[in-house]
Amino acid sequence: MQGYVRQDGKLGIRNTVQVVFLVECAHHVAKRIAESFTADVQYFGFPGCYPSDYGHRLVRNLCTHANVGAVLLVSLGCENFDRNRLHQEIRQSGRPCETLVIQETGGTAPSIAEGCRRVREMLATIAATPRRAMTFGDLIIGTVCGGSDGTSGITGNPAVGRAFDRLLADNAICMFEESGELIGCEPHMMARAADESVRRDIDAAMSKARDYYSTMGLGSFSNGNAVGGLTTLEEKSLGAYAKSGDGKISGVIRPTEIPTKPGLYLMDVVPDGEPRFGYPNICDTSEIVELIATGCHIVLFTTGRGSVIGSVIAPVIKVCNNPQTYARLSDDMDINAGRIISEGATLDDVADDILRAIENTASGMPTKAEKLGHVEFVLTYKDFDYGKACCR
Repeated sequence: MQGYVRQDGKLGIRNTVQVVFLVECAHHVAKRIAESFTADVQYFGFPGCYPSDYGHRLVRNLCTHANVGAVLLVSLGCENFDRNRLHQEIRQSGRPCETLVIQETGGTAPSIAEGCRRVREMLATIAATPRRAMTFGDLIIGTVCGGSDGTSGITGNPAVGRAFDRLLADNAICMFEESGELIGCEPHMMARAADESVRRDIDAAMSKARDYYSTMGLGSFSNGNAVGGLTTLEEKSLGAYAKSGDGKISGVIRPTEIPTKPGLYLMDVVPDGEPRFGYPNICDTSEIVELIATGCHIVLFTTGRGSVIGSVIAPVIKVCNNPQTYARLSDDMDINAGRIISEGATLDDVADDILRAIENTASGMPTKAEKLGHVEFVLTYKDFDYGKACCR
């Protein structure tokens, strides 16, 4: 594995230019600029006119992610996103950054033309980015599940857990999330806490998730889960929990808080404060983006029913839990964990497949989602008290 060496010390496994719109009004221009190039140029953005602190942190972390070599910011001109502050933060990370203001450039067509010119210059600049060898200990790996079914808790999810255990032994940083889907698993997680302070943090995060879901009427059990053979919320929660493996939990983090020490971390994705409208129901895509904004080089996405999403910035490796689903959607799936059922493979066999896929992906091999051109992103409004202690 050969990483791209950034001036801020990060090591990336991709070398992309990101075209970032700072309000929905600039979405079309950013999209047209990015789609004028190859997969080395992607686009994402913040749709609202009034970003929260969380929103700014999320966009900043995505723009300065290890897999990002340069950034073109696309502003309409009158939105409230602080483009000058963001521009400065990106430049301070050592990345080339340019800002394009549509209202000053002359509208749609001139802005697209000027944006394409600047991106061409950025691609030429980052082509000279130095490389150096990487190990698993240099990686941050996240996991999320979507479209779970009756096979998820006995194939792909525990296989990801086995892979996590082995990554942690190599000093990697691993993170799992979906606190709302882990309700009921609190005693198991607290028993694995590295110390008493982490135990309290897990308890507090899960208590917040229970309150939020109860007050807002949110749920993590879909019709598709039931059709796929899951019978209870407890069964689904335990299946989701299996992705975390057996290692000690080193801390609880919130989106955009990047751990600095190797270990296993629970990401608390439920907003702080009193439950209130504005936090959407579970969305796999937004949670993938939050994992990436928290430093993940790669995201392991497990699915039983099947999912075809990918993401901007960090590759998504899809682990298919069900052999029948894999047969139907093999062009979208990277790993057939369902062979535990159909072929008698072991969890360790599939963990080997997962680690091999991570190594290949980190070495530059595109995932199925990357080959198909998937660059999904969803950025949401949330609020977190980042003044509280974390990442103990």
